[in-house]
Amino acid sequence: MKVKLFYFAKVREAIGIDREELDLGNNIKTVSDLIEVLKGRGSHWQDMFSMSTTFRMAVNQEMVEATHKISANDEVAFFPPITGG
Repeated sequence: MKVKLFYFAKVREAIGIDREELDLGNNIKTVSDLIEVLKGRGSHWQDMFSMSTTFRMAVNQEMVEATHKISANDEVAFFPPITGG
């Protein structure tokens, strides 16, 4: 199952890339499962994705929680919380 991943702003700066396509095994069912895979990539990834309050997630351009299911060809984005004023 392939998904497209997008990293924005602070997340992109922390891990050093802005996008990638990732082939996931059948055991990856949710965004949370995906995050666990990403955390296994090394210390920068572990640091960024261990702090759930420092990023938000979207699947196919809709805000989601970590329990959201992902499917083949989904676009998953990670970005800092949106602020306004």
